[in-house]
Amino acid sequence: MSDTITVGDVSITRVIEWQGAVATVDVIFPESAPDDWESQRELLAPDFWNPSDNAFNIHLQTWVVRSGGMTILVDTGAGNGRDRPNMPAFNDLHTGYLAALARAGVAPEDVDLVVSTHLHGDHVGWNTVLTGGEFVPTFPNAKYLMARAELDFWRPGSPYTSISADAMLNVFEDSVAPVLASGQVVEWEGRYAIDGDLALEIVPGHTPGMSVLKIESGADRAVLASDIVHSPFQVSEHHVNSCFCEDASLARESRARVLRWAADERAIVLPSHLGGHSAFEVSERAGRFEISGWAGFDRLTTA
Repeated sequence: MSDTITVGDVSITRVIEWQGAVATVDVIFPESAPDDWESQRELLAPDFWNPSDNAFNIHLQTWVVRSGGMTILVDTGAGNGRDRPNMPAFNDLHTGYLAALARAGVAPEDVDLVVSTHLHGDHVGWNTVLTGGEFVPTFPNAKYLMARAELDFWRPGSPYTSISADAMLNVFEDSVAPVLASGQVVEWEGRYAIDGDLALEIVPGHTPGMSVLKIESGADRAVLASDIVHSPFQVSEHHVNSCFCEDASLARESRARVLRWAADERAIVLPSHLGGHSAFEVSERAGRFEISGWAGFDRLTTA
């Protein structure tokens, strides 16, 4: 299978941790209507939506980015052996994630940077690994890049209230706190340039400090878009949020901003959770976005 694409001098490899259905689309996208999904059946079924039971299909995947001699992981899935009583799909998983990384040519000690685009439990799990009865950093030589706004929002004792508080039970303690304690976290604000081709930018709304990684290398462009969209459905229906968005208005603004940049720059969009071909190109006409093509990854099935 083709699990790697190149963007200028940068390579991006897709590493899958988990795939399956999480709830139904009416639960995940409460602002949508059944007819909206039916009108996009050809685009969405079966990779992203199962019409027979209305299931919402996702993948948890890490993007392995190689740039300027660095090995960078963007988001690390749900992790193994986690106590997630309010996220049953991700409770006490036992996946072959580290073996999948190895097949992509990555050993834990090879990783230079780990980017946590935000701190939801399905994005930070493999930041740590259970060793000797405690969670310790999985990647001993890496710096972990985390936006200060995210850390401030999710730290225990934070004055903020989250709509995902129940689902986030134990996440900070087992997947974030250990790398803070190890001194490996680099906190950043606003924009963070990794090198001349890669930069992180805050796109608030889904969470207060969610970021995307923009790649601008030579004439090529891409954006590792985190949870800007959870489904191709949200491209043409870019006003529709998921049930996980903390600030509905900001989430819509950020989604439109990222999609517009991608359309203007002819950039590949790589969201965190898409199956199928995992990434797409987008066009805009009269304020409406459409998927104009799929990226070069081979198609992932829902099986």
